[in-house]
Amino acid sequence: MFTGITEHVGKIDSLERREGGGRLRVSLAGAREIAAEMKLGDSIAVNGCCLTVAEFGADSFSADLSGETLRRTSLGEKKSGDLVNLERPLAANARLGGHFVQGHVDGIGRVTKLTPEGDNWWLAVRVPAELRRYVAGKGSIAIDGISLTVARWQDGIAEFAIIPFTHAHTNVRAMAPGDAVNLECDILAKYVESLLEARKGSSASRLTISKLIEEGF
Repeated sequence: MFTGITEHVGKIDSLERREGGGRLRVSLAGAREIAAEMKLGDSIAVNGCCLTVAEFGADSFSADLSGETLRRTSLGEKKSGDLVNLERPLAANARLGGHFVQGHVDGIGRVTKLTPEGDNWWLAVRVPAELRRYVAGKGSIAIDGISLTVARWQDGIAEFAIIPFTHAHTNVRAMAPGDAVNLECDILAKYVESLLEARKGSSASRLTISKLIEEGF
């Protein structure tokens, strides 16, 4: 479980493709705390994708990628030198600064713009059709593992107001139109949908949209 608060921006050293998968190596230069506490088998979110540390040293770590990961996440389009957001799992005694993020990528979005507005920026991402039902204005969504709030939502494009701190301390600063980004929708929306689907058509069901709204969802 993660929070969507990026701890460090790493750089891809290499992405070695193999039959049915690959191995990713990420630089930890400048991330002394992460490097000092890292152990084999640790989980770490790389652009919002939960990976397992398979090898590490003083200045880098490696993780194996399945064919499914390469197909279903933006990691399949990455190359050496690309910036990636890194976050370690949420500690039980830590503050939850973003929102609950599982590290399970739902799909790939495409950046349509990153434009400045004063000291801030507007980031726009096109959401694939199969995920649009989970997106809501002022709702939460993880973009490359960053917990963001949907400021505008229209015609399948979600827009986010990016403050200077987020721009400087995540890979947003390197994004450009056409870039692939990992999307993880809010877990609450998915569970609500699952509950409604399970009870659909049941005369005994008392769970309705009106009831959910009444209860504060």
